[in-house]
Amino acid sequence: MVVLITKEFSDPIINFYEEGIYSPSTDSYLVIDYLKKCINEYFFNEIPIRNITKILDLGTGTGIIAIFLQILKIQIPDFNPIIYASDISQKALKNAKINERENKLEKEIKFIHSDLFNSFPNSLKHSFDVIIFNPPYLPSSEIIKDKQEIDLSWDGGKEGLELILRFIEEAKLFLSLNRQSFIYLVSSSRTNLKWLGEKINFQGYAHEIVAKTHVFFEDIMLNRLKLQ
Repeated sequence: MVVLITKEFSDPIINFYEEGIYSPSTDSYLVIDYLKKCINEYFFNEIPIRNITKILDLGTGTGIIAIFLQILKIQIPDFNPIIYASDISQKALKNAKINERENKLEKEIKFIHSDLFNSFPNSLKHSFDVIIFNPPYLPSSEIIKDKQEIDLSWDGGKEGLELILRFIEEAKLFLSLNRQSFIYLVSSSRTNLKWLGEKINFQGYAHEIVAKTHVFFEDIMLNRLKLQ
């Protein structure tokens, strides 16, 4: 018999100590609210939570999603995966580690400094049951032109999709082959969603939108991908 989990889950304590780090916003909380719903339904999107061994929060920023997942491990005995968090920004990782300590989780999360998967060890290939990616998706043309440095927390490439396309190609090497595994990817209506869908299919994924919200002039969507 499956027993539903009915706990109320609070959001992590998140502070900022460095400039240029993406502030948790509607897209971040779209992911977190969906995770809360999945955990409450006991099955984490078709995977029994007791079977999940590794989760990756790619582009962790302040660490909010990774820290939330680590807090869930304390509250739910059957949920005990290793949580990994990576980012291209050393500043972001430094900030995320401070936030980890402020949530009383010092040295629980495994942090990796990497541009997508470039610096991941071979030992992590085909090991993640869940990969979460809330990517920068603004087209470069919308980035403030007088900035001295490209803001990697916002810039998704010329069309806003270049980084996402790199991700969906590279991520296949890091999804678990031993059981069904999933990618949770945030996307925005400010990019060419039809083209993105075609590229996702071309890379061999089935995908669906599992959560959606509207903010100002855009729709923000959480996509679930799995290899066919």
